[in-house]
Amino acid sequence: MPVPAHHIVAMPPPFEAPPYPADIFAGQTVLVTGGGSGMGLAMAKAFAQGGAQVAVMGRSLDKAQDGARQIAALGARVHAMSCDVRAPEQIAAAFDEVESELGPVSLLANNAGANFPILAEDISANAWNAITRIAIDGTFLCSAEFARRRIAAGQGGAIVINSAQYIWTGFPGDAHSAAAKTAQATMTAKLARDWAPHGIRVNAVAAGFFPHETSTAGRSDEMTASLPNMIPAGRPGSIYEFGWLSALTCTPLMGGLTGQVILQDGGESLRRSLRNPDFVPPRERVQGPWGWQ
Repeated sequence: MPVPAHHIVAMPPPFEAPPYPADIFAGQTVLVTGGGSGMGLAMAKAFAQGGAQVAVMGRSLDKAQDGARQIAALGARVHAMSCDVRAPEQIAAAFDEVESELGPVSLLANNAGANFPILAEDISANAWNAITRIAIDGTFLCSAEFARRRIAAGQGGAIVINSAQYIWTGFPGDAHSAAAKTAQATMTAKLARDWAPHGIRVNAVAAGFFPHETSTAGRSDEMTASLPNMIPAGRPGSIYEFGWLSALTCTPLMGGLTGQVILQDGGESLRRSLRNPDFVPPRERVQGPWGWQ
């Protein structure tokens, strides 16, 4: 049913009012993987709003440059580059390039990923690898490169990882992505434990629905319109809220936070009752495994 008019729906502040000082990242450089669009771009903008210099990494240089132009419009110093996060030698070269252009990377936002709906039995080996290697291998390889450099320099730092709310429940048509995102969550705890003595904090945000131009939900008017009705908060998240929380975990304000996976889903995971809509097996859904095309 539609959200009743008498329900209070808490709205975020405007984009121009981030929840931290404009200089909280002053003198620091953040590297954002997959930062040219979508949730990665939201992360990059959030760091820029805190005064960080921003390196935007993406498979597509054109997309990274498009994102970099939006970040530069916020007044941040920014550099765009192309890199395959599955290739260790490319990652090392990318870090060298960032250090040359902006200085040492002291903050890392792991966002690079991909997804598409498909029944588990139809996932080919190539399709499985396409999703899992970017999210699992890419997150680990970028994080390890970051940590080695910070440890060698005798300096700490912070890492944030874009995970997903379905790591605890799975999601129809998402066996590949759910496995990859779950691996990121367990990796968060392990890396935090290993690198805590070096002053490197590692956290993740398990994101719920944040419709945007490049998301599946954002491309479906029907799905976007129905989201408020299925989320206890009465609305999906605004993408800059996700960016703010991701950046906030890397601020000194959260200096004691590490090894945590923060669920940001508007309470969608709480939507449980004795009477729910009938379950329709993913294979039998007219509009595909996700319930929409």
